[in-house]
Amino acid sequence: MSVGPVIGVIGAGQLGRMLALAGTRLGARFAFYEDVPSSTSQTLGALYHQDQLDAFIDAVDVVTFESENTPVALVERIVARKPVFPPAKALHTAQHRGREKTLFRSLGIQTAPFALVNSLAELHDAVNAIGLPAVLKTTTEGYDGKGQAVLRCQDDVDAAWQRIGNRELILEGFVSFSRELSIIAARSASGDVAFYPLVENAHVDGILRLTVAPAPNVSHELTHQAQAAIQSVMRELDYVGILALELFDTDKGLVANEMAPRVHNSGHWSQDGAWTDQFENHCRALLGLPLGDAGMEVPVAAMINLIGDLGDWQSALKIPHAAVHLYDKAPRAGRKLGHINVTASSFVELQQRIEAIRALQP
Repeated sequence: MSVGPVIGVIGAGQLGRMLALAGTRLGARFAFYEDVPSSTSQTLGALYHQDQLDAFIDAVDVVTFESENTPVALVERIVARKPVFPPAKALHTAQHRGREKTLFRSLGIQTAPFALVNSLAELHDAVNAIGLPAVLKTTTEGYDGKGQAVLRCQDDVDAAWQRIGNRELILEGFVSFSRELSIIAARSASGDVAFYPLVENAHVDGILRLTVAPAPNVSHELTHQAQAAIQSVMRELDYVGILALELFDTDKGLVANEMAPRVHNSGHWSQDGAWTDQFENHCRALLGLPLGDAGMEVPVAAMINLIGDLGDWQSALKIPHAAVHLYDKAPRAGRKLGHINVTASSFVELQQRIEAIRALQP
């Protein structure tokens, strides 16, 4: 009796869980590898821990990861025996904000002015060169607003260094933007690309709260600029799988903020609003299957994150065209516990449903 291919996932959080839910529709099976013996995905496939890496590698046909903080050395060890997508080069680039922005600029993609700093003196020099306000970030790790400080005046500089310094940091000039956008695309091993529409994102305290798809009032030129940017990055990295590119919409065009070499929070709306969601297209790319249509199945859609507390999520089930996705995670301040997707026939109707869902949250 034939059995389907096994996709190995490094990490076993909600992204791995949703990958498995999508991939099983394609006949794939899943195995998860993580550092500690706890998982939200253990019911969806075999689970391997830190001392079982060789068994994990033997059990799978292809490997992916759910976090850009996955150790590159681990990926390189696996790729010696099994294919890993996205490639280690993409992971290595995305793990360091300096390498990331250098790549963008080499491809003609606009970024904020930036400088790497390794001491307080270098930070002061960078502030003098770039100006204030600016954002100081760790070059590695850090997500959802962690490892960052906004510098608005000279008095902020020393305090920020004391708080997150004594390591390599990157100072980025403040970008004046009207809104935050992102684009997600899938790329196959043969180079075929499927673009999801540009979406508009709203963050609070560095954590994504709301995504609206498609972003309102997007010109053909803006879409072309975003697609050209993400396609050039994927081509340069010989990319396979889903890639997300976060952008600022400015009066001088799009400015790239950062990329995520994985399925992305701003693409969760696609589960209920696109012909082929980002999780299925990632699995298709991993398995060498034709990519699916990334266009919208509905006129408009949105994703509302459930952060820290699920609120009255049961009542959200009464809202027309709302779909609840829970991650089976214990509540904790700032933690992503689930999301609610909602679709509508117009932006006005969509906003009404978004407000109805927000009213049910703390």
